[in-house]
Amino acid sequence: MSHTGDDEENGRQTAAVFVERKTYRHRQLMDIARLLPIIGALLFCVPLMWPNPDPYPAPDTAGGMAMSEAITYMFVVWTLLILASLAFGVAVRRWAENWTEGTDQPGEEAP
Repeated sequence: MSHTGDDEENGRQTAAVFVERKTYRHRQLMDIARLLPIIGALLFCVPLMWPNPDPYPAPDTAGGMAMSEAITYMFVVWTLLILASLAFGVAVRRWAENWTEGTDQPGEEAP
């Protein structure tokens, strides 16, 4: 017995889902838009897990992370998030130009 995608019990047919390339890319951009703040928040929380520096470290022991390194990390993450936002904005603008293809409204067809 071969499986053709028919659901014999309910009498309905299941078809393969095909999504246009434009729609697929649009969904990818929306997923990035949803994940970017979450990723940023997680990256900003990383210094909270670093060990505090010991004011009187014993010889040959790790003294923890210095505050200057944590602040440098925060500014690097902040800069990378800004650059990622700019790249996302450019990608959305290019997608919108290709999506509308010269029309004023997204649902409108070009003459």
